[in-house]
Order: sequence, then C-alpha cells, then structure tokens
Amino acid sequence: MAKTETTEGLAEAPQGEQPEAQRQVAQLQVNDANAIACYANFCRVTGSPEELIIDFGLNPQPVGMPKDPIEVKQRIIVNFYTAKRLLAALQLSVQRHEAVFGVLETDIQKRLRPQAVAQMQQQQQQQQQQHP
Repeated sequence: MAKTETTEGLAEAPQGEQPEAQRQVAQLQVNDANAIACYANFCRVTGSPEELIIDFGLNPQPVGMPKDPIEVKQRIIVNFYTAKRLLAALQLSVQRHEAVFGVLETDIQKRLRPQAVAQMQQQQQQQQQQHP
C-alpha cells in the first residue's frame, strides 16, 4: 500500500500579487511509493537557457584523479524555477545539519589526517612503480 505524507511547499502566486515574505505555505500530498533510492558521491550540472541537467554517479576513487571515467547512473532535468526551489531547500537542510554537527568541509584534502595523506602517497607511488 502506498504511503502518502504531507510536505510543506510554497504556493505559487501570480507575479506581483504577493511580496515574497507573505507567500502562503500549501500542504502538498506526496506519494513516494515508487521512488527509487540511489547513492551518489559525484554530480555534474550542465544546462541550457531553459533547463538544468543534473547528473549523478559514483566516483569509486574520491581522492585524487579517478583512473576510469565516472559512470553517470541517474539524470534529473529541471527548469530554473524548480532548480531555485531545490537550491533553497538544500541550503536550508545543510544549514540545519551544520548547526547540529558542525561545518562540512567539502575539500577532502583538508579533512585528511597527515598520517593518511602519507599512506595514500606511498600507495600511489607503489602503484606507479607496478604500472609504469
């Protein structure tokens, strides 16, 4: 049986009728029974004047340059209005997460401990010697 939950979303008002701060919040019914969950640690955003194309994939080597091309497994195409709403929702979610758990460092090199960096460099040198 499909589970339907209620999600808050911004109601669209005709342009110029309501100031941004006075927008009403609408209750939207969302049925995610057929949603497919997937994991991605890579995304690429490209687009055109009318839409954005967001590709998701799995980078098996998140540190350094991957040897093989990253395989894109999912693609979402959105218009710029949806992209802007997505941006706002993601920004709010990240802010809430950082308020509880601390700032997220997106540069993996800054997150690595010096001991791990030395070990990775040693492994890379060994691989280069084995496969010149």
